[in-house]
Amino acid sequence: MGRAYQNRKESMAKTADAKSKVYSKYGREIYVCAKSGGVEPEGNLTLRNLIDKAKKDQVPAHVIEKALQKAKGAGGEDFALARYEGYGPGNCMVIIECLTDNPNRTFGDVRQCFVKTKSKIGTQGSVAHMFDHGALFIFTGDEEAALEALIMADVEVIEIESEGDKVTVITPHTEYFKAKTALLDAMPELDFDIDEIQFLPKTTAPIEGDDIPLFEKFMDMLNDVDDVQNVYHSAEV
Repeated sequence: MGRAYQNRKESMAKTADAKSKVYSKYGREIYVCAKSGGVEPEGNLTLRNLIDKAKKDQVPAHVIEKALQKAKGAGGEDFALARYEGYGPGNCMVIIECLTDNPNRTFGDVRQCFVKTKSKIGTQGSVAHMFDHGALFIFTGDEEAALEALIMADVEVIEIESEGDKVTVITPHTEYFKAKTALLDAMPELDFDIDEIQFLPKTTAPIEGDDIPLFEKFMDMLNDVDDVQNVYHSAEV
């Protein structure tokens, strides 16, 4: 397969204040999801999945509950999704997803991450066509059993591959819940390493030499932007 998979939470684990950042990001995302789709996980599958992920990442129950209670109230912050694209160090392609209540501030903060690492922010759509918007599942299991379960559930499989006992499955992002349900029905004890919708690069860009510290600085700067939720890139370090 040869693809690189990177998300915000993985890179954030390197920072000293990783826990507080993870809690803050999950709190904001849970609030927005509950505000738009309802605060009851039973009736909001996206929220239920998000809460499951938060618990898996050891987000305390009080952080989750606070976000839900906040979503139940009237008014509150008005967050909107903002997505930025461009070319990072080593000419790798980058997509950055943000939740913001001030687009001008967020754009300025993200733009500085590009400027200070000799990178170039682009217009919307400038690199998105080089990514697949897919549902990514990585887990320990049997590739043949997984493929059979997905076929029986009439799930479109874009890619499936195993390396050792690790199985990687990619489906269209629109079939995320259908695919996850099929896998869990067939293998009830399955524990996903990754199960989320991502922008997956069609090709990768090797990062070498002087571009390596620049790329690390670029990622660290993005991690420090409070509004940034997810970072997807084609870099292969």
